[in-house]
Amino acid sequence: MRMTSFRRSGIALAGIAVAALTLSACSSTPAATDAGDEAKTSYKIGISQFVQHPALDAATAGFKDAFADAGVEVEWDEQNASGDQANAVTIAQGFGTAGLDLVLAVATPSAQTAAQAITDVPILFTAVTDAVEGQLVDSNEAPGGNVTGTSDLAPIDEQLALLQEIVPDAKKVGIVYASGEVNSQVQVDAATEAAKPLGLEVVTKTVTTGNDIAAATEALGDVDAIYVPTDNMVVAGIASLVQVAEDKKIPVIGAESGTVEGGAVITLGIDYTKLGYQTGEMALKVLEGADTATMPVEVSKEFAYVVNEGAAERMGVTIPEAILAEAEKVE
Repeated sequence: MRMTSFRRSGIALAGIAVAALTLSACSSTPAATDAGDEAKTSYKIGISQFVQHPALDAATAGFKDAFADAGVEVEWDEQNASGDQANAVTIAQGFGTAGLDLVLAVATPSAQTAAQAITDVPILFTAVTDAVEGQLVDSNEAPGGNVTGTSDLAPIDEQLALLQEIVPDAKKVGIVYASGEVNSQVQVDAATEAAKPLGLEVVTKTVTTGNDIAAATEALGDVDAIYVPTDNMVVAGIASLVQVAEDKKIPVIGAESGTVEGGAVITLGIDYTKLGYQTGEMALKVLEGADTATMPVEVSKEFAYVVNEGAAERMGVTIPEAILAEAEKVE
């Protein structure tokens, strides 16, 4: 899904590179060609996606689009862990012995298992909120190993301000998230801090399986709105959360557009197709010889409003006309 509506610039994690770095024999990323050798004309790339849901599917598609647009031939080995950590480990171990030129890991759990199992092949990640907290890189500016990629860190402060605009009388905001996802804890902590100057209280409930989502949403109690971070388990099971929210007339604000497609009212979020494409552009540079160890982690360059007017009606809120005029609309 392409977003062609209201845009805001993302905040770069990496900053501006201060100098060009010369690749040497000790580079973390093997160069695609050696001096005097013919350039490779095709590559074998493995994709490990943690779970199937619209945001991650879009990121994977965008990554592949970058190669198609560059005219680079790729033999793809696409694997999906179906939200199971053990499956992600098995996929990573298989990729480690598959003779791949590069690995794409989609979402934090898949990136973590790939980084642990594969040390001699470049790994690009996408849809990872905090690569440092996830122990994927030494720093966003200088990853330091065979792993780099793109972060889907959302503009949480702006999203909570948007929540307040949609639900002006809101005092309590509920968040349901998976206790085992590092990226989710990072976002919950950030949301708790961002809520303070807005006079909002954050109420949280955790889940360990998708089957827990409905009960956890009920257990939020008397909240005025629900914020859904880019939590893989909750986004994959968003229908359960939305059903409870609609029954209780509690507006749901998402961190990304897939959640809005799934029944949330609105987001000011990331275009995951473009984020995946951005990751693909980084991967192409790596295959040309760029070093992952010195290639900074990148973030989304723009955000956009996406609204679901049907969800707004079912949850009893009105979206301001100024936002509707600029927003992409989904059902």
